[in-house]
Amino acid sequence: MIIPLSNKRKAWCTVMKVLCYISLAIVVALTAFMLLYVLFKGVPNIIENPRLLIETPSVRRNIDGILPDIMNTIYVVIATLVMVLPLGVGAAIYLTEYAKNKRVVEIIEFASETLSGIPSIIYGLVGMLLFVQFLGFGTSLLAGSATLVIMNLPTIMRTTEEALKTVPQSYREGAFALGAGKWRVIRTVVLPTCVNGIVTGCILTIGRILGESAALLFTAGLAHRLYGFFEGLANSGATLTVALYVYASERGDFDIAYAIAAILIVLTVIINLITSYLGRIMRRRNGE
Repeated sequence: MIIPLSNKRKAWCTVMKVLCYISLAIVVALTAFMLLYVLFKGVPNIIENPRLLIETPSVRRNIDGILPDIMNTIYVVIATLVMVLPLGVGAAIYLTEYAKNKRVVEIIEFASETLSGIPSIIYGLVGMLLFVQFLGFGTSLLAGSATLVIMNLPTIMRTTEEALKTVPQSYREGAFALGAGKWRVIRTVVLPTCVNGIVTGCILTIGRILGESAALLFTAGLAHRLYGFFEGLANSGATLTVALYVYASERGDFDIAYAIAAILIVLTVIINLITSYLGRIMRRRNGE
């Protein structure tokens, strides 16, 4: 039997629904305005000076180029993901599937949540003291990537944990009943089922890596030289966000700053699309 809603409750539900739609419209409008404004200001500068994307900067020849910054950004994204994904996913698997002491799990989760709330400038100072000076990495993209690993580890852990918890327990029990071991169950049943959560963590991590500047100022440096991948990790280099800060704050060249912002938006969309595509491929291979 369906109990009809009272008029007061119907009115309340209508009001809340309208507020939700208004909130959604505001968020979409603000996001669209920001993206369109940056693209409107930045794309014409790229069209007027297309060599900006393929040149290395030179003060002597009076050339502005951001190719090294684009490559450094890609290097940092790849290096950070290579390090943070195994650590974050492995930690989440241990906490969800193996850890028996709930008190230890709560302490680790509390520490992880605390790390996620620390300002990035603090990570930059710690990274400079630990990776640049104590471990001897020097001011380099590797030191910056290691700092970003610590920053993004809570994000990967939390999203993977929540994804693992959504896997029905009956899946595990069915695999155990067929004689599969613990790790085989996790590898062939649990992880393929929660690929969406891991992909979400990757997308959030990539967004934070691309948007980070404060931590990299102290660890990765400001150099604008073009290197290969491994050589670049061992040397100082400015990412796009650091270059944007330099051009906007230090040089006052807002045309190039808007061009860099537009490139950052496009690069973020491209990397997120690639990540989502890889996630779909993995789900197809697992028969979903």
